[in-house]
Amino acid sequence: MSKHLQGKVVVVTGGTRGLGLAIAQACAETGAAVVVTSRTAAAVDAAVASLRAAGHQAAGIPCDVASAADVRAVKDLALTHFGRLDVWFNNAGVSAPFGPTLGVPPEHFLRVVQTNIVGTYNGSLIALQHFVAEGHGKLINVYGAGDKKVRPFQNAYGSSKAWVRAFTETLAKEYKGCGVEVMGFNPGLVITEMLSEVQVVPGYEEAVKPLATVVRLWGNPPAVPARKAAWLASGATDGRNGLVVRQLTPTALVAGLLREGWRRITGQTAPAFSLSIETI
Repeated sequence: MSKHLQGKVVVVTGGTRGLGLAIAQACAETGAAVVVTSRTAAAVDAAVASLRAAGHQAAGIPCDVASAADVRAVKDLALTHFGRLDVWFNNAGVSAPFGPTLGVPPEHFLRVVQTNIVGTYNGSLIALQHFVAEGHGKLINVYGAGDKKVRPFQNAYGSSKAWVRAFTETLAKEYKGCGVEVMGFNPGLVITEMLSEVQVVPGYEEAVKPLATVVRLWGNPPAVPARKAAWLASGATDGRNGLVVRQLTPTALVAGLLREGWRRITGQTAPAFSLSIETI
């Protein structure tokens, strides 16, 4: 496998499971030393152990991305443990229950704001302070559903990702010419717990069930977008400040529809996807 991240140090917030862990694995497989974070020490320990067991250089630290002090400690760990910092993925993210905004408990909505918005702000600020001073580095912020189009009944998550997109693309313009790349990455529909274990506001259980079909059409296991994320972190994107990469392209949309049509014509069994719905 090509080692196009050899010698680089990559931070992935929310990097102990799902897409984040897959990004850390993909970067490590191409030569990077990785630093992963999670709110819980046990999750960090397990992820670091799995990465090291696979022969990779890895370290980790518990981190609440809403805390600037916690995020600064992540940067310090990368520099202390590996001696440098080259790429920072703001990947940590959460969603709120599916349903109308007035029906979503405020503490759920504000948790999304603290993680997705404040967390991305903290990570971007701390990473950029280091990158600008060094004259190089890549800041990659993870977008999501709602970043370009309004998502009714997903207002907390969708609005947070619209903010992430606007914030990221503004940073790219502000720091153009500094030797730093600020980029966005939308991984599309990633088959993780965030998709398969959904909380809903009472009365909206049926409204969320079509998600199973959408995932069958266009969902990907985490390893698929993770490979694209590792490419984005590599030297292949040097000098491409402001680049935004989306996994779910128009071509991918059409391909998903064609696969589904062929499956029905040939009578193939639909891929398994278990959707768990919890009413809060």
